[in-house]
Amino acid sequence: MSQKFKAIVIDNQNEKFSRDIKELSSDDLKDGNVLVKVDFSSLNYKDAMILKDGGKIVRKFPFVPGIDFAGTVVDSKDQKFKKDDKVILTGFRVGESYFGGFSQFAKVDSNFLIKIPSKLDTKKAMMLGTAGFTALLCSFAVKAKEELLLGTKVNDVLVTGATGGVGSIAVMILSKMGYTVHAVTGKKDKNEYLKNLGAKNIIDRKEFEGESKLLEKGIWDGVVDTVGGSALTKIFAQTKPGGIVAACGNAGGIKINTTVMPFIIRGVKLWGIDSSGSSIKRREFVWNEADKLIDFSKMSTFTNELSFDDLLNTYPKLLKGEYFGRAIVNPYK
Repeated sequence: MSQKFKAIVIDNQNEKFSRDIKELSSDDLKDGNVLVKVDFSSLNYKDAMILKDGGKIVRKFPFVPGIDFAGTVVDSKDQKFKKDDKVILTGFRVGESYFGGFSQFAKVDSNFLIKIPSKLDTKKAMMLGTAGFTALLCSFAVKAKEELLLGTKVNDVLVTGATGGVGSIAVMILSKMGYTVHAVTGKKDKNEYLKNLGAKNIIDRKEFEGESKLLEKGIWDGVVDTVGGSALTKIFAQTKPGGIVAACGNAGGIKINTTVMPFIIRGVKLWGIDSSGSSIKRREFVWNEADKLIDFSKMSTFTNELSFDDLLNTYPKLLKGEYFGRAIVNPYK
């Protein structure tokens, strides 16, 4: 018997884009082999672009967006997952090519799911969501300098876009790892917020504008760059020998103007972070480390729980840079 449930559905008919809360049935879920009752999803910048006009990402309509979710298995055709298992999904083009998490139910490929570690729950998982998962990947990339690459100890780490979702959580994680975190932001009213997360030093983003020498004084052992664009020129020039720049964002632009000098003279590593395509083994490792590195009581102070109606009212603010903090989506609110 077909089950009815609510979901956000975007459509684009005759060049008229729409987004509505609609009632669907389980028959509408065509993808995958595991049916999940969605407990929570989260609002990411990519979600906001898709909700606005498809973001040149979604190609088939009507469509259910939402690039991540956490929930409870209802039915599974894969022995790896059984009824009542708690699971997380981030990435794998869910919410872009496959129906996503802005729904009370989702059906996905079992190869996209991992079980939630025992010390987390579905709400905490989505307090992190794709942003938190990306921040964890970036932080472990920086840590690889001293552990995987057997380089000198990491001390000073720069985080750009520090008040954003990825940046804020990265500040918290890197501070917990014992590093001195230098947070870059253009929002002067958020200095105390960043210090509360663990930042020792706040730097105005204007410091990374303008011309850069081929090599400047080495300052950073590691960098988490969530912005991209022209600031990377100066960041590369200021990174110490053997330093790692973990890059995960492009809000500041997709082009960089640099030379090979930081890479061949100092051995600087540019480590691209693709959270959507990370392996299941990598995902399981990272999510199992989350409870040791995240202060969820602190995260709860800047996390808002949204209904579907709230979500449709909130996403434009995110696109305009007017929304601050994390937003989790409760499809039953």
